[in-house]
Amino acid sequence: MTEEEKLFLLLSQFEISNKKMEKILDELGDHISIDRFFKIKDLAKILGEELYANMQVCASEVRLRQYQRNLEESGITLLTIFSKSYPEKLAFLPDKPYFLFCKGDLSLLSKKSIAIVGSRMPSNYGRMMTDRFAGQLAQSGVVIVSGLAYGVDSIAHRKALEVGGKTIAVLGSGFNNIYPAEHQSLADTIAKDGLLISEYCPSMKATRYSFPQRNRIIAGLSDGVLITEAGIKSGTIHTKDFALDYGRELFAIPGNITSEKSQLPNDIIRSGQGECVLCVEDILSSLGMSKTEQPKKQMQLSFEEQEIVNLLSNGDFDIEYLSKNCNLRVNILNSCLTTLEIRGIIRRLPGEVYSLI
Repeated sequence: MTEEEKLFLLLSQFEISNKKMEKILDELGDHISIDRFFKIKDLAKILGEELYANMQVCASEVRLRQYQRNLEESGITLLTIFSKSYPEKLAFLPDKPYFLFCKGDLSLLSKKSIAIVGSRMPSNYGRMMTDRFAGQLAQSGVVIVSGLAYGVDSIAHRKALEVGGKTIAVLGSGFNNIYPAEHQSLADTIAKDGLLISEYCPSMKATRYSFPQRNRIIAGLSDGVLITEAGIKSGTIHTKDFALDYGRELFAIPGNITSEKSQLPNDIIRSGQGECVLCVEDILSSLGMSKTEQPKKQMQLSFEEQEIVNLLSNGDFDIEYLSKNCNLRVNILNSCLTTLEIRGIIRRLPGEVYSLI
């Protein structure tokens, strides 16, 4: 372990503002070591007496090696701004994270990616749009980035994994304190099949301030940000602002003008801050990519099943709409829907809504 690695292992255990980190690194110059660190003039004043005292306790080589072993045994890779694998997309941001704790495939940090964010309580429409865009983008090789939160975030992560794509979850807490706790299983799956990252050491708990901080990383890691559905006062507005500050593409899906949950994307479109997207090709063209078409399923359908498929080719509809427009008795309609779902031709979405696969 080099002297530089020892110091970064020490610093990564504590929450230190970017302003203080910049001052510390300026003071150290090219001579980065724990010994020089503790000789910085007025260090206790810079850090605060309590933090300074805690760092002194944790600075022994025995403690640092144990901390390093704990990270390795947990499958955690610590990236610093000096690491070769540190993402280039973040490197030049004014408020870049100095440390990234990572679990999973680090190569995803350099691939084309889109952040999908929005309401924690989306409507059926918001769920459908998030599911559709996340699935089609992931199938086309785009990495889906989000924040593991309820609603749009978790829908986007799950859909990317469902279609065999890749996803990155950026946490507002350490790995040992997944928030929300109900998403622990999802986080474990992402660590295995995608990438889980946090700027906070594993023991850190989420705070009301850590989520806006997390949102800057979501925006920074992405080539563009897609807002599927969100209220005008939603925390999603932080991610939107970061995207604009960082020069990232901003995409918004239009929604019902009477719905509070569509206020933010509709406002983005009206104000010209971002691009109105109606299909995944709108986003892919901005990334210089094309849609990956899935092979068509060659299947024989009954007259009734074909009537349902023809109707769903025009959009996603709930069972009430299908019942009124398919001219089928309810028992026959339900039987056909079940058969089509089992055969992998359609999928059932929340709210008894159906769509073609």
